Amino acid sequence: QVQLVESGGGLVQPGGSLRLSCVTSGFTSDNYVIAWFRQAPGKERERVSCMKRDGRTYYADSVQGRFTISRDNAKNTVYLQMNSLKPEDTAVYYCATHIGGLCFTAASQYRDWGQGTQVTVSS
Repeated sequence: QVQLVESGGGLVQPGGSLRLSCVTSGFTSDNYVIAWFRQAPGKERERVSCMKRDGRTYYADSVQGRFTISRDNAKNTVYLQMNSLKPEDTAVYYCATHIGGLCFTAASQYRDWGQGTQVTVSS
């Protein structure tokens, strides 16, 4: 059974940085993609980034140039480096996986989810 555990969230001032981690376990297939989503109060769950197995990455327009997704296969961990944080980045951040080779944007396409980590950007 797939398990995803996020960590690294917290309270940070505008302009600051955080690095989120997602430790994965239980995968039985190499044919998957991993993504970071976020959900703020009153908003739909939004895909902020995604990485395919071939290393190709995708970003939402709202975070492009500020966030970077990366992975360490030896540690079974995916990261989201978040720089130049803004108050509008405040949300619960989730990692999620989709069995297949496409980096879909819709949350409904992802089967396994972590429990989320809170990121709050406030002065």
